[in-house]
Amino acid sequence: MRLLRMKKIHEGSYLNNYELTYLNKGGREKVFELVSRSRLSCAGDIGRQVNGVTIVAFQDDRLLLLKEFRMSINKSIYNLCAGMIQDGESVEECARRELYEETGLSVSRFLDILPPSYSAVGFSDTSTYLVIVQTEGSFSDHTSENEEIKAGLYSREEIREMLKTEEFSSRSQTVAYFFANGFSLPGLHKEEL
Repeated sequence: MRLLRMKKIHEGSYLNNYELTYLNKGGREKVFELVSRSRLSCAGDIGRQVNGVTIVAFQDDRLLLLKEFRMSINKSIYNLCAGMIQDGESVEECARRELYEETGLSVSRFLDILPPSYSAVGFSDTSTYLVIVQTEGSFSDHTSENEEIKAGLYSREEIREMLKTEEFSSRSQTVAYFFANGFSLPGLHKEEL
């Protein structure tokens, strides 16, 4: 696969659309549509900018999940807390801010921060750090009028049942599955969950 050219189709407030023309392995041109949170000036920019954080949060023996209305699917699903890194903001600062804005909770301890990974490689170069934290505090709503989020802390048993009937984003479903089935994190002992 070889990229031949890139053309900007649309520049939006949050998302930008590009057409990428590739020479496929059969020697024919293929046009691929890319959605990016970044403003790309050349092919070398694709996938270079880390856009945000995805937060896996625990409090006591429970996992934080958000029931969140997502316009892209026109319904509410279970999701992880997440958000975009602002200019000059560190990964830790972004995680603290997003967790507070979406839930009212505070970070009591950072357990791990994984390198950036891509969120939707089928159509986007968006990437986020996976930030794993313990939280403290109680829920309060600090979201914008454009967000509809209900935060909850769920036990392993509750999540086992939810996985049978509820809809999840793919990352939150994966995290929920491993949590419900007893997976523990380095630096976090099972008795702490």
